Order: sequence, then C-alpha cells, then structure tokens
Amino acid sequence: MGANINKPSKSPPPSAPPQDDQNCPEQLLPITTSSPAAKTPKKLTLIPLIFLIYFEVAGGPYGEEPAVQAAGPLLAILGFLIFPFIWSIPEALITAELSTTFPGNGGFVIWADRAFGPFWGSLMGTWKFLSGVINIAAFPALCIDYLKKLFPIFSSGLPRQLAILISTLLLSFLNYTGLTIVGYAAVALGLISLAPFVLMSLIAIPQIHPHRWISLGQKGVEKDWRLFFNTLFWNLNFWDNVSTMAGEVDKPQKTFPLALLCAVIFTCLGYIIPLVAVTGAISVDQNLWEAGFMADAAKMISGQWLKIWIEIGAVLSAIGLFEAQLSSSAYQVEGMAEIGFLPEFCKVRSKWFNTPWLGILLSTAISLGISYMSYTDIIYSANFLYSLGMLLEFLSFLWLRRKFPTMKRPYRVPLPLPALVVMCLIPTGFLVYIMAIASKTVYLMSGLMTVGGIAWYLLMNLCKAKKWFKFSDGYAEEES
Repeated sequence: MGANINKPSKSPPPSAPPQDDQNCPEQLLPITTSSPAAKTPKKLTLIPLIFLIYFEVAGGPYGEEPAVQAAGPLLAILGFLIFPFIWSIPEALITAELSTTFPGNGGFVIWADRAFGPFWGSLMGTWKFLSGVINIAAFPALCIDYLKKLFPIFSSGLPRQLAILISTLLLSFLNYTGLTIVGYAAVALGLISLAPFVLMSLIAIPQIHPHRWISLGQKGVEKDWRLFFNTLFWNLNFWDNVSTMAGEVDKPQKTFPLALLCAVIFTCLGYIIPLVAVTGAISVDQNLWEAGFMADAAKMISGQWLKIWIEIGAVLSAIGLFEAQLSSSAYQVEGMAEIGFLPEFCKVRSKWFNTPWLGILLSTAISLGISYMSYTDIIYSANFLYSLGMLLEFLSFLWLRRKFPTMKRPYRVPLPLPALVVMCLIPTGFLVYIMAIASKTVYLMSGLMTVGGIAWYLLMNLCKAKKWFKFSDGYAEEES
C-alpha cells in the first residue's frame, strides 16, 4: 500500500479553496497528501486500479451460487443481468464524479461532510468502515470453505479457527507491504482465478440445454427472497470503497472514470458467463447450489482437475478480495485523520512501506473479532450497514449537485438534476427493501453500531474541545 503523493502536484494545496463560481463558499479542498517521510512517490495506474475495483466488488463468480439455490436458474440469471443496471452502474457513476471532484482518501466521508456537515460525515465514516471490516471477515471464511473440500480437516473445530486466524494475519501483512504491490498482485490474482471459469464455460458449451435456463426452480422448494436479494447485493456492491484511495491514484480525474467503466464490464461478464454455462449444462438438486458449488459443477462438466483448479482459484480470489477491501478500510482511517475526523496519530504511516499501518491494524483486529460468525450473518450485517451509508451517499450526491451546481467536476454524470433523482430513486428503493427484510439480530447489531458511531462523534468533539489529542485542521472544522 505504498502508493502515495510525496509532493503536491499542480492541484491546489490543502489550504486552497475550491471555486464554485457563484455558489461555493471558501472551504478547504480535501486532497490527501502523504507523510513527509515518503521518499519515492508510487501511484496506482489504470490496470492495477481496475483490478483493485474488481476485487472491491466481486473477485469472480465465487459466492453467486446461493442466488440459484434461493430462486432457481431463471431468476438468478435475470438478477445478474438486470441488477448491474439498477445498482452497479449508478453507484459507479456517482463514485466517478465525486472521487474526481474531491480526490482525497476521505472518500465518501468528504462527500457527506461537504453536503450536510461533520456529524453526517462522521456517521458515514462509521457505517462504511464497519460494513467494510465486517465484509473483510467473510473472505478468510470463504477461503476456508473452499479449502475444506481439498482438506476436510478445515471443516470445523480448532483447525478451522486456526486457519482463519493465520490466513487473516498473513494477508494483513501482505497489505502492509504497500498498495502498489497489492495492486499488481490483484492483476495476477484476477487473471489466475478467472481462467478456470473461462475454460469451464467453453467446455460446457456442447453440454448446454437452453430449456434449463427458464426453470424457476424445483417444485416444493420455496423462494428465499432474503437470501436471493442479499446475494445479488453482496456480489455487486462496494463500488465506492475505492474512493478512499483516491489520493493514491495517478491522475485520478482521468484514471478513475475509465477504471470504473472497465471494472463494471469486467465484473458483470465474470458473473453472468459462468452462471449461464453451468445452469445450462447441468441439472442438480437446487439445494446443492450453496457457496462453493461452482467447484463441484466443474467436476461434473470436465473432471476432478478443473474442480481443484477452481478451488485454488477461489482461495486466490478470496486473497484479492481481502487485500482490496482491507486497503480501502485502512486508507479511510488515514483519510478521516487527514480532514480532522480522527486524531492526527491515526494517519501515521510505516517508515518501511509508507502504508497506514494503524488503519491496517485496526481493520484487521475488528474483522478477526467477527470472523467466526456464520457466512450468511456476515453478509446480512455488512449489507445493512452499507445500505445506511449508501442512502446517505445518494442524498449527498444530489445535494452537492444542487448546492454547488457550477463547481468544477473533472468527470460529471451527463444528466440534469431531475434525471439524477430518478437514477438514485431506483437503487434507493432496493436499499429500503434490503433493510426491511433484515432479521432482528441484524437490526439490533446495526442499531448498536449506529449508536456507537454517534457516541464516537461526540467523543471526538470532546477530545477537540479539551485538546486531549491533536487534530488536523481539516475543512470540517472550518465550515460556517
């Protein structure tokens, strides 16, 4: 994670106000810079950024199987065809506009703060950070779920717990070595983990029977809408997480929009092609379509060798997912410290790798604490908190357009405000639905975490007032 800005570029320094010709008051431009200790500026370029975004969101078709189990092949295929248009594309467009307008590591925290003030910026930070670290906890568990097919000893008990602990610590150390390394590792992991699915899809073509695609599921198997929509949502969200690394990207105003476009296409094809191939080529009990079934499907289509390759690919994919999302969470901590939401010591970076080691440590510790929850509970909890953050993000996006209509936006979603409202209303309805079908346990956890986020905001204000810790002079403190 060593990609950073050693010297301010031609963009205005943090003390310079962004100019909105008529409507923007003087406020500090939240562009995050690296610590002075950085010796060599290393920034993320287009290809590594594409794969980091890809692993923020997907990482391959691993984990899409429960959609078939929940609602049958036809609805699963339609879900992965339609959902990107009503969710992924709008979220990616909003991320592209706001990340290029406010290219700092605070990401969505900056957007909410600029729109509605520091309280909402802080609460956005709480929701997004917690949803991110909860999500991180799913990947070692998913990795072990695939490994246990090769090594049954990891199925349960102490061996499974130790495997999750050791894998989490090792992957966190890799993240500590630098974002540039993580970015290029993501390219390699992405290509290797997707290769067996491309091969499986080609081998499956002669075995496909198109009538299987229109199946609504087996008779007597009830539709599990909660599982279906949470699976779609979990597999196709988190596009905005990369915004917390905007300060580490080379020429973000140009690179971000193109990287997001490529990642959307790459992600959607990575899901739909294997799903169409497998559902058309094999017919099995619907209940077998649980997380990890793609490996069994590969054995049915081609043989044991392809099954093993996909299981290895699943482990590599989980590594990429873990690294990308840990990076965004760690840089969010640093970005919030840069703009005065957290004490200044939270932006400390490693002398060896120039990475935000405190953010990595905090994210890893929280994710380890919840990594022993069930895979399904992890998904539901991450989705609920993320939904709260996304509702605030949509409102922030629309309000910033209204509040600063003439502010310079290097990338601008080419729609007028009324059309943008419509674009945001459709995914907003889905967010409300996801939250409405959550379990009581998820409501309780999310409520407690939200109350904790409000308490944290009040505590930070008290620390500032009492001068218990040093805070950066971020623009959040300068608002009038």
